Amino acid sequence: MRRFPVPDPGAPDLTSPGRFLLWVATKQRRSLAAGMLWGVVWMGSQAVSPAALGKAIDVGVRRDDPRGLLTWAGVLLGLGALSAFAGLMRHRCAVSNYLFAVMRTQQVVLRHAVRLGGSLTVRVPAGEAANVSSSDAVSIGRSLDVTARGAGAVVSFVAVACLLLGTSVPLGLVVLLGVPALVLGVGPLLKPLHRRQVAQRATLSEASNLAADTVAGLRVLRGIGGEAELAARYRAASQRVRAAGVEVARVEATLDALQVLLPGLFVITVTVLGARLALDGKITPGQLISFYGYAAFLVTPLRTATEMADKSTRAFVAAGKIISLLRLEPTREEPTEPLVPSGAGLTDPLSGVVIEDGRLTAVVSSEPIESTALAERLSGYVDSDATLGGVPVRQMPKSEIRQRVLLSDQSPWLYRGSLRGALDPRGGRSDDELLEGLTTASALDVLDSLSDGLDSELEERARELSGGQRQRLVLARALLTDPDVLILDEPTSSVDAHTEARIALRLKGSRAGKTTIVLSSSPLLLEHADVVVLLVEGREALRGTHAQLLKEPAYRRVVAREDVLA
Repeated sequence: MRRFPVPDPGAPDLTSPGRFLLWVATKQRRSLAAGMLWGVVWMGSQAVSPAALGKAIDVGVRRDDPRGLLTWAGVLLGLGALSAFAGLMRHRCAVSNYLFAVMRTQQVVLRHAVRLGGSLTVRVPAGEAANVSSSDAVSIGRSLDVTARGAGAVVSFVAVACLLLGTSVPLGLVVLLGVPALVLGVGPLLKPLHRRQVAQRATLSEASNLAADTVAGLRVLRGIGGEAELAARYRAASQRVRAAGVEVARVEATLDALQVLLPGLFVITVTVLGARLALDGKITPGQLISFYGYAAFLVTPLRTATEMADKSTRAFVAAGKIISLLRLEPTREEPTEPLVPSGAGLTDPLSGVVIEDGRLTAVVSSEPIESTALAERLSGYVDSDATLGGVPVRQMPKSEIRQRVLLSDQSPWLYRGSLRGALDPRGGRSDDELLEGLTTASALDVLDSLSDGLDSELEERARELSGGQRQRLVLARALLTDPDVLILDEPTSSVDAHTEARIALRLKGSRAGKTTIVLSSSPLLLEHADVVVLLVEGREALRGTHAQLLKEPAYRRVVAREDVLA
């Protein structure tokens, strides 16, 4: 049994949507070949069944030959059993083809998303990224799912045409020329279907992006009373999705109608021609019944052909979206000559800030976005001239930066799973160490509130916990990671003053001798910092301890009101 994820999904061909689909197919060519083989056996056994039925009638009934009747009845039974077994194996391979394609596509997208890092959310809306890894990947899988039946449809059509030509040249030519003509008859619908599917995909992406933005900013929306406005915008976007879906459905409904109409007309034509030949004595009654069986059977290959056209069109649209994402390049490439730092001191020439090795440094700014930008430069999330241990951050491998520098931002993000896994994703910490991290983050009360302790299961984003509880768990996770440089962006913004004071005191002791940067304007944190840096317009303006800087009006205006400190 094959397992996912595969060790290496491979490097996709991004030349065009068609080349990408071909790459996905070649990566699972054995499974596709097996599915096609069983599809041919499955549909081929059905294709020759009418011939066996005609023989049973002509030999067993018309000639009153019981032995011949039993013989051909046995052949029909064998063909039925073969069709059933082949259908089972064909379906098994088809499901495998579907899953392999979906999972491999998702793995490639996820791998590239990790490579893009933080730049992904800036360059691609959240809703678009979600659609690429979900619905678009599914469309790729469905296009390969139908290949097994598609191969059987082609081979069975050829087999039926040969059988008819061997019995009656006129009827054989009707099938040989009529079926391709019927398939080509739906061709003019494919181009408008493709165009409308592209439009539908675009409107769906727009609605998904709007929904993601609304959910992410729901608290802010409620605070400013913007719920009604966003709800109206989403209703308008959803109506555009509905309208685009209706346009697609119109073409697909026409295709579905043609799948019934055209094969029906074909069956009538073949049956009428066969009946005339039987009345003229040119074919036997058994052969007439066989011809009707052939015509009725050919409905399946025809429907399969139109289904393949529909799913292939959807797959081309999806592949275009996928390769658009995969063509994005990271804003920061790996250095050709990587360097390794010898210490944990940091400098940022753009702001003039120097972070001393082994000290707890607090950064204060009247504009929080400036301190956040500083943190992103120091941690290598954006390209800059920042250095770590005297080595330019851009000259360090990304893996080296992530191992040495951890930026814990303001979003208290926790994934679904056990509390133990949320605190220690790598699984290298003992229970005592986990409890120590929770104690430093003043989060033991969170542990006590959960029924199974460290083995308690958290819901998605730990939504059963409050914002302050999530923030403290995220802080504990950052402390347990124990990097050379820990950057905390507003780590106590959602907790009360008493809890914040405990965290500030314990944080200093927990990170003693290690480089720690706290972005905050809270006096409870600032008074425990070894050094406080004040940023004004993105540049270092003042440096000193919290007590020293309180004498400076510019600093006082940032950290507290004048009347409080007077």
